[in-house]
Amino acid sequence: MNRVWKPNVTVAAVVERDGRFLLVEEETEDGLRFNQPAGHLDEGESLLAACAREALEETAWNFTPTALVGVYQWPRPRRGGGGGGGGGGAPWKGGGRSSGNITYLRFAFAGELGAHEAGRVLDEGILHAVWLTPEEIRASAERHRSPLVWQCVSDWLAGRRFPLDLIRHYD
Repeated sequence: MNRVWKPNVTVAAVVERDGRFLLVEEETEDGLRFNQPAGHLDEGESLLAACAREALEETAWNFTPTALVGVYQWPRPRRGGGGGGGGGGAPWKGGGRSSGNITYLRFAFAGELGAHEAGRVLDEGILHAVWLTPEEIRASAERHRSPLVWQCVSDWLAGRRFPLDLIRHYD
């Protein structure tokens, strides 16, 4: 069967407050992992709306994107046959490039937190939101959902902020 290849478009919120970054701890098929509040772009949704929605659904914090931190392309090695990543390394290491990779195209946004909706039920699989320092994030690399977790934080720390008008959404 010939299948048309297409990347999975995702968004992520990069939120820093008082030297700590907002992450989520979530259940994955690889075990408990850390990630930015992140998820897939829904049909008909703008990237900015998707990022605000995902942040709220995963953390119960209202979020307003104010800048683009970066756009990241990551071909996740397929599972099985050396792609899963045992051997003590990060879960995405060890597979190299092989057919069957899923390519993620992530748009990461910096922004402002609004109100916290205490008592809001979080998305399925999300255990809770956590605030970690850059050192704690770097030290937990083996538990990152992907290498993009640290790369987004690193880029934010380096001052990468691009105006939102780089992104055009047409209805």
